[in-house]
Amino acid sequence: MSLTEVAGNIAARPYMRKRHRSLQTSPSTCPLVKKSVLILLLLILAPVSVSAANYLLGDARGNWQTADRSSAGLLPNPSAHPDALIRVFAARTVRWRGIFAVHTWIVLKERGAPRYSRYDYTAWGDPIRVDGFAPDGRWFGAVPEAVVAVDGGEAEKLIPKIRSVIETYRFRADGDYSAWPGPNSNTFVQAILNAVPELNAVLPPTAIGKDYPYSGAWFGLTPSRTGAFVSLGGYLGLTVGWIEGLELNFLGGVLGFDVRRPALKFPGIGRLGVPLT
Repeated sequence: MSLTEVAGNIAARPYMRKRHRSLQTSPSTCPLVKKSVLILLLLILAPVSVSAANYLLGDARGNWQTADRSSAGLLPNPSAHPDALIRVFAARTVRWRGIFAVHTWIVLKERGAPRYSRYDYTAWGDPIRVDGFAPDGRWFGAVPEAVVAVDGGEAEKLIPKIRSVIETYRFRADGDYSAWPGPNSNTFVQAILNAVPELNAVLPPTAIGKDYPYSGAWFGLTPSRTGAFVSLGGYLGLTVGWIEGLELNFLGGVLGFDVRRPALKFPGIGRLGVPLT
């Protein structure tokens, strides 16, 4: 071996030792990655398991065809409430799908109107169903809760904008409805919230389909215009905003938290903390 080769080998040794050490230490990141993935899966699967147990142990609601769809008594008599009113209701959806998701709908009443108008987006008949059920009716046995509530002058101002969205909703033809990842009932209501940011509203984390990219955009501003989102066709996504909080969308379910109204958001069991209304 020549002196030049010997000198080259000696000069290369520090680099080789450094490279060898880097190769030895890089696998140490693997346990951290594995642990993070396991924690994420646990945070997704554990709440869904709790929701499934709740369903199997008493929330199955029997035969959906004969389930109770009567008023839950959440709205005042319109003749006794002359003010304009906007409500978005959410209730666990039918059969096993209720483990994962809620069905949402919107109710409107102009000032002085003698009745409420209810709008649902369903999988049967005309997708946009008008007054097909009691305005605050149980959803096949499931008692709804109000997740958006606006009254008085503010509601009176926003109702025309909401009606315009309903009249021009793009997925209104037979066959447009898709339970997962959308467009479904929650996509329909979310489209209204998107077009009327003054509502400052957000749907519950169990409203699967709300993150379906109704407008076709896979990234942009949040509905409230207080943050940003990215969505991969409604299957995966991330939303960060003051009104929306932080939401990680995984196959339609949401994991995250809300700072403005402190709460944790889980797939399956929904929101734990300060209620939306």
